[in-house]
Amino acid sequence: MKVFDNKHIKNVAFVGTHRAGKTTLSETMLYEAGLINRRGTVEQQNTISDYHEFEHQRGASVFATPLHTEWRNYKINIIDTPGLDDFIGEIMSSIRVADTIVTVINAKHGADIGTEIIWNYVDKYHKPTLFVINKIDSEKANFEMSFNSLKELVGKNAVLVQYPIKLDGAQCIIDVLKMKCYKFGPEGGKPEKLPIPEDQLEYANMLHNELVEKAAENDEELMELYFDKGTLNEEELRKGIKLGMLNHDFFPVFCVSALKDMGTGRLMGFIDNVAPAAADLKPEQTIEGELIKPDLNGETSLFIFKNIYQPNLGQITFFKVMSGEVKANDKLYNTRTGESETLNQLYIMDGKQKHSVEKLTVGDIGATTKLKYTETNDTLAASPEAGTIKPIKFPQPRLVKAVFAENSSEEEKLSEALKRIHSQDLTVDLSYNNETHQTLVGTQGELHLSTLNWLLENIYDVKPRFEAPKISYRETIQRSATANYRHKKQSGGSGQFGQVHLKIEPYYEGMPEPEGFSLRGKEEVNLPWDGKLVFYNCIVGGVIDQRYLPSIMKGILEVMESGPLTKSYIRDVRVMVYDGKMHAVDSNDISFKIAGAHAFKDAFLNANPKLLEPIEQMELRAPEQMVGSVMTELQSRRAVIQGIETEAHYQILKCTIPSAELTDFSSQLRSITQGRGTYSTKFLGYNAVPTHVQKELVKQHELITT
Repeated sequence: MKVFDNKHIKNVAFVGTHRAGKTTLSETMLYEAGLINRRGTVEQQNTISDYHEFEHQRGASVFATPLHTEWRNYKINIIDTPGLDDFIGEIMSSIRVADTIVTVINAKHGADIGTEIIWNYVDKYHKPTLFVINKIDSEKANFEMSFNSLKELVGKNAVLVQYPIKLDGAQCIIDVLKMKCYKFGPEGGKPEKLPIPEDQLEYANMLHNELVEKAAENDEELMELYFDKGTLNEEELRKGIKLGMLNHDFFPVFCVSALKDMGTGRLMGFIDNVAPAAADLKPEQTIEGELIKPDLNGETSLFIFKNIYQPNLGQITFFKVMSGEVKANDKLYNTRTGESETLNQLYIMDGKQKHSVEKLTVGDIGATTKLKYTETNDTLAASPEAGTIKPIKFPQPRLVKAVFAENSSEEEKLSEALKRIHSQDLTVDLSYNNETHQTLVGTQGELHLSTLNWLLENIYDVKPRFEAPKISYRETIQRSATANYRHKKQSGGSGQFGQVHLKIEPYYEGMPEPEGFSLRGKEEVNLPWDGKLVFYNCIVGGVIDQRYLPSIMKGILEVMESGPLTKSYIRDVRVMVYDGKMHAVDSNDISFKIAGAHAFKDAFLNANPKLLEPIEQMELRAPEQMVGSVMTELQSRRAVIQGIETEAHYQILKCTIPSAELTDFSSQLRSITQGRGTYSTKFLGYNAVPTHVQKELVKQHELITT
């Protein structure tokens, strides 16, 4: 297979909302270039990119799929991405390694909410972008509406390069860069090139002048030429458009019918001749602060942007060559782990089809198999001391569930499957809660969760069960209380005896020492679950021997590990042991441990015990016209609004909210904001649970334990 340099490799990611036609467009481009003899369709489940069984079941892309085509001495690597932001991990990793983003818009709907959601990520990466308005031949197509909605989304930097018309009943595309009219037959394919019709000439000239003026703005030399000549030739136009795309302030707009193969060849020509290549982009930054330039003679450096598991092939690792070149059987080092990996074989992947190659050069995208220590976001380099390329920062999970194996004997099998899935999809968050003894899995939404469920059942052969996660509450007290407990046990021979008198009080940092006691010793225990136990020895007259004080504290700590209200951890209590009794023969450590535990529990229940709940600091982004509904929903979930800021057409709400209220919040927010609302949370601390909520939680716990 031919090897291309980084000036002749174009990496494009097809992004856009569900049903925009990305998969059909990529299939048509492969067909147009002669790499496939027959175009498949999503409906017939025979496209190159949507080859997974789950994608066939859903009738839509779920995984980002790398493909490639060759067109006029250029290699175009295409990554066909899903259209739903439940799979934002697949979209983000594709954007990360693409040189140009091709955003596909359905001409029947324009730049809709799904387009806006994905555009926010594209804009964040500041990648060169062009737009393709697809399905122009549809009866319900509205090109003008689609373009206007696009301008509302990205502003005046969206510039028409093409627009569709009908000529004698035939579908045509006017190209104002080349100033030609392309007329297509009923089945599309190669068009007839015609002069622009007279009735379109004035409008086409106006658009051409707008294109020239916008292109000239990106370079002083071009601006001078424009002032001198009043126009730019095609080569100068291409230069200006590329510079504008690299600056992320020029977004060319094309039109196609991917299904009928109308305009795809011209789009491929533009990608070849104008769209930025790997060599045009800025050097990659490493976490060490160094730069990795796209240099063929540089030290080999690969960035791993995707892993996927296939039953017949095992794990397939996808990478982009950031510097140098990689050859089959090369030995490289994982800069995160220091482990060496041998790339026994190199492939170019077209869906599930793999094409073996001997080497890949800087700027190219390829794949390999059977790597042992390498995961998504890793860097493979010629030296273990080489820089680590900055990783993709994936969003927090929006939906968290506790997961169990339906068959308890398969828990270990489930754990291994989840670890493998997480290594392939870093938006699947995996953790274990030591308090609730639950494995927690976080996803981007219900559809993402259903995909996880399908993978576990069909690929890893383990049936999972998902539940709402338990909340890690805390217990504490609100007032002081005293108690005493006598432990006495006689069963022949040496017995057990210990009596403890103690007082407990709520603890807070900086509080004065207790009054009315003779303080003989003090121990502060920083609890593993946060908070403190402050233990005072106030014994006088030797009524309890010093050696039994540690046992009393041990008994108290055991109770604090499982509080009497809901079996939650107890925190922030101070205890004064001030009296008691012992027996010369029957007293021992276990007696005072038991006596201390019972006395503490009795005092705790008399000290107005209070449940504390975890509180999250939330930052929520929502369209300004929907903020009222969002605030109503937040307040119904006991959130406290702290402030609102404005950002373009969005508002940023900052608030605190109990963790217990987030169980189904993601789905509700998506419904209220039509998918446009996003949020992030960060653990803040613990606050007291309202009395009515506490009563319900204690009642639920009593029902569970009885």
